[in-house]
Amino acid sequence: MAYLAPAEFVTKMVDSGESKLLMSTRDTLIRSFMAGAMLALGAAFAVTVTVNTGNALLGAMLFPGCFILLYLLGYDLLTGVFTLAPLAVLDKRPGATWRGVFRNWTLVFCGNFAGAFMVAVFMAIIFTFGFSEAPNAVGIKIGHIGEGRTVGYSAHGAAGMLTLFIRGVMCNWMVSTGVVAAMMSTSVSGKAIGMWIPIALFFYMGFEHSIVNMFLFPSGLLLGGNFTVMDYLVWNEIPTVIGNLVGGLTFVGAMLYSTHYKTAPKRKIA
Repeated sequence: MAYLAPAEFVTKMVDSGESKLLMSTRDTLIRSFMAGAMLALGAAFAVTVTVNTGNALLGAMLFPGCFILLYLLGYDLLTGVFTLAPLAVLDKRPGATWRGVFRNWTLVFCGNFAGAFMVAVFMAIIFTFGFSEAPNAVGIKIGHIGEGRTVGYSAHGAAGMLTLFIRGVMCNWMVSTGVVAAMMSTSVSGKAIGMWIPIALFFYMGFEHSIVNMFLFPSGLLLGGNFTVMDYLVWNEIPTVIGNLVGGLTFVGAMLYSTHYKTAPKRKIA
């Protein structure tokens, strides 16, 4: 469980951002597709555990397992590239441009959504025996989650939108902290321990993760949730994506980069 000092792992963050910007379109789409699918499976697992045991904390503590696996397999989530990709531009790495950043974000968003939606369809089939009967208890729970976190926000108007946005910010503050924590160690166990708590925290606290929601809300619609596609986009996905961007880039990427990579000159004592 060797530990890397902040200056070392922040350099790895910048290197990772550069690598993602220079990655081919094919590899970016494959890795983001698999990341979306695996995170969706983790969300389905956590909701199933919560429903079957009645213990939401247990579901949240088990959810990070799939997140850790997708990270170790080298797959990419939108929340992670929100934080890492811009650092390569800030550091003026060769070939790193803002156009490349937006290209990467767009490709990863599409790949994540495709992977999460595929799992949403698969799980809806499982929960309803191929849409031949009403959803089981887990399916009903997912439908209620979709309602509460779309029309539930809209019922509060601007205050609901603000709450949704802040939950998106807080989510990627924690998720990106987990991604960075994995870079602090050179061992699998160290990486897993570093990721576990911030990922469990965001899930249990009900923060809004754009890729998890790419599974939960399409699933809710397929399973008869009482909300619309427009409710999902306006009162969840779009504000969540913006909040995730602000949270990860501001509170994780920019903060670590500015204090451990572009460190200010030391004070001179007379």
